[in-house]
This record gives sequence, C-alpha cells and structure tokens, in this order.
Amino acid sequence: MAGMHPAAKAWSGFNLSDAINSTEGAPDIVDWAHFERCRAELGPGFIRILSYFREDGAKSVAQIEQAMHNENTTALVIPAHTIKGEARQFGAEPLAAVAELIETTARLCVETQRFPDELVRDVVELKRLFEETVTQFDKATNPLLTRSPQGAFGRKANSFGRL
Repeated sequence: MAGMHPAAKAWSGFNLSDAINSTEGAPDIVDWAHFERCRAELGPGFIRILSYFREDGAKSVAQIEQAMHNENTTALVIPAHTIKGEARQFGAEPLAAVAELIETTARLCVETQRFPDELVRDVVELKRLFEETVTQFDKATNPLLTRSPQGAFGRKANSFGRL
C-alpha cells in the first residue's frame, strides 16, 4: 500500500493499515453492535437483504478481479463503491475500507489516465476480507453453523433412552 494517495488510505479518521493488520487472524472483522442494530432495524427483511450482500458482493469482487486482469481502471470504481456501501450497512468496516481504497485510487487513476498496479495486493485482501466477512455473517445468522459437535447427529448417545 506504499505510494498510495493519502486520501485513499483513510476514511474519517479510520486507519486502513490498522484495520487490515488487526483483522489478520482476528475473528471480529465486523462491528457486531452495528450489525445487530442493522438486524433490528431491518426486521424480517434482514436475512433477505444479507443474502443480497452475499450475491452482490461476490459479483463485485469478481468484477474487480476481472478489471484488474483486463487493466481496466474505470471498471474498478462501481463494484468497489457497491461493496463499500453494503459492507458499511452491516458493520464490516475493514472490508468497506479496502473497497474505498480501491474505489478512491481507481478514481484518481482515471483522472491521471494510468492503471493502478499498486492495487493488486488490495484486491487480494478485498477478496479475503469479503470471504471472511461472509463466513462471520453466516456464523452469526445460521444457528446450524454455531452448534457444538456434542450430541451431533450420527454420534452415539451414551444415555439416550436409559433411566
């Protein structure tokens, strides 16, 4: 991320480097209080809207990867903007910050008519963060993913049916 425009590295005092470094190996890349507020506000539509995040995000990540492969700077902007907004809606600030970095850098490079080669590592990080964020969301919303293996289907129960 060295050599990037300073405006692309920060968002309202949010330090992108700290966010990325703190998420490596850390289970909480989501602001769970924000996530729960969003869940409460959206009510019954929450799961449906979260599924849109999963679908739209996967498409956006693929579009960003394709734009990098094709060296198409303009094609980076909209999908990065999409992920940024949707991630912030659910409290996934590290994901939103990387998406914003990609969007902002791409916009600057469109103006200066150059391709942002320096974003390759950030695009890889975006994909990793997106996948980890979706995994965390799944764990938070799907009780089957958080149940303990004790008493799981297919295991022999020692006292079942005995007095």
